[in-house]
Amino acid sequence: MTASSPKGISRPQVKSLDEILPAEPLLMMGAGPVPIPECVARANSVVINHLGSVMAQVINQVKSMARYVFQTESKWVLGVAGPASAAMEMAVSNLMEPGEPILCINNGFFSHRMAEMATRIGADVHELHVPVLEAADPERVRKAIETVRPKVLTLVQGETSNTVFNHALEDIAKIAKSYGCLVVVDAVCTLSTMPLKMDEWQVDVVITGGQKGLSSIPGVSLLVFSDESWKTVKNRKKPVVQWCFDAQLAENFWHNDGYHYTAPVSGIMALHEALKLVCDESLEQRFARHLRCSTALQAGIEGLGLNLFIPESSRLNSVVGIQLPEDLTAGQICRHISEVYRVEIAGSFGQPIVRIGQMGEQCREHNLFRTLHALGSTMRDLGVKVDQPNGMAEMEACLQRIPRTLSQVA
Repeated sequence: MTASSPKGISRPQVKSLDEILPAEPLLMMGAGPVPIPECVARANSVVINHLGSVMAQVINQVKSMARYVFQTESKWVLGVAGPASAAMEMAVSNLMEPGEPILCINNGFFSHRMAEMATRIGADVHELHVPVLEAADPERVRKAIETVRPKVLTLVQGETSNTVFNHALEDIAKIAKSYGCLVVVDAVCTLSTMPLKMDEWQVDVVITGGQKGLSSIPGVSLLVFSDESWKTVKNRKKPVVQWCFDAQLAENFWHNDGYHYTAPVSGIMALHEALKLVCDESLEQRFARHLRCSTALQAGIEGLGLNLFIPESSRLNSVVGIQLPEDLTAGQICRHISEVYRVEIAGSFGQPIVRIGQMGEQCREHNLFRTLHALGSTMRDLGVKVDQPNGMAEMEACLQRIPRTLSQVA
């Protein structure tokens, strides 16, 4: 008897990546992924034994640098082979058990995602909905906590979908802790772009992805558990349903040089180099760079005659939302600026805006000028009256006013 070939399945003829990708690379100025530095790209090509002594050294340095970036002394740094949503799912699924109450502060699409995850594991889920243009109010949160008495409170520092900044995060976390809650913070678009002091603010779990402020690759994410929240993980009555996201199994790789699953070796190497760049620059200088660049970009956008979506008091700096001009869609704007000017910006998740990222490698002056020029030109091409020279001048003036580094302030 001879083996026969499958019937009806023909060998596909496909294009190479060189044929698919544009001849001129796009400048990635959307809400992530962001451009990655050359040393990060090089590291992403490295493959070594994921259980060897070299990997153990890399992991130890990743954890050490992560503690600095998260501003925590907690031992319990873990990585996840997956997007930031995987880190989010690890946090929720390890802290919650069926029937336990959780309060999710809902500022939009991504903060609601934690409520969805908690619902799927059978938790008793409650949401505090915050109006679209506002940040979460600490006293409203306090009242909701008094009503729900949750085991866990979740919130985002920056809601990427509508560009709202929960500027009262520290106050909210401390209120929640006074009621005995564990506090989980999504810092996916804010970590290393603005202050977040995990220990000082009494946050129990912080999650982030590699592909935004850290300027690493998508697909490898980080989270940190406080000692208190780690005790909750260890004292579960039932195992976590998701085997890959079981933090106690992940501990074997991240803390015991053992095996959980095949680690994303190249991604961890890239993350190592990205974290080293943050440490070399210092958080203080990095925060100053992000604030300077985002403030200047916002001034330039308003100088064009366009409107920013969120009031300044609740506005996120790491992702800037711009109101759509009348009769234009986000798709039209994003498609035109990409195809004609080779700059990629983002639409939104239900809001009438386009979004420009200001995270990590996006926050460079040359990127600002190219992006603002492309945005103004796109608007003019699509029939919107803008004052492009004024926009560029306003951005330049703002860059001149704000010191480039902290040393220039002294």
